[in-house]
Amino acid sequence: MLKEILADLLKIDDILFVIKGGGAVSEIRSNSLGIRQKDQWITIGENEGPCHMHINSEAIKKAKFITEEKPERTSFSVRFFDDKDERVLGAFFTKMYDENKSLKPDRKKLYDEMLSKYGSIIEF
Repeated sequence: MLKEILADLLKIDDILFVIKGGGAVSEIRSNSLGIRQKDQWITIGENEGPCHMHINSEAIKKAKFITEEKPERTSFSVRFFDDKDERVLGAFFTKMYDENKSLKPDRKKLYDEMLSKYGSIIEF
């Protein structure tokens, strides 16, 4: 199920994947990244390319769809957590607002469709 959610996110343009680690953050845009799995490792992007990530599917225990109210806008994301409920990976829906700071209905629909398909919390 984890690979399926990630694959669905990769089909959407302008998803920003954010990997958190002790003292470092990596950001990767979804546009035109591939996905494959070998054993417990899910790879997004190409090993030979300038940017890719390896996700240990056994270490991800839960995903949550999160809407976060901010002063000028609402943020939409899917966040992936380990067994200590620490965020390992976030997939943030970007370009959600137009130049007038109005929410784009077509972008919100993409988020809502995924939320409807998977539910707000997914246990792996």
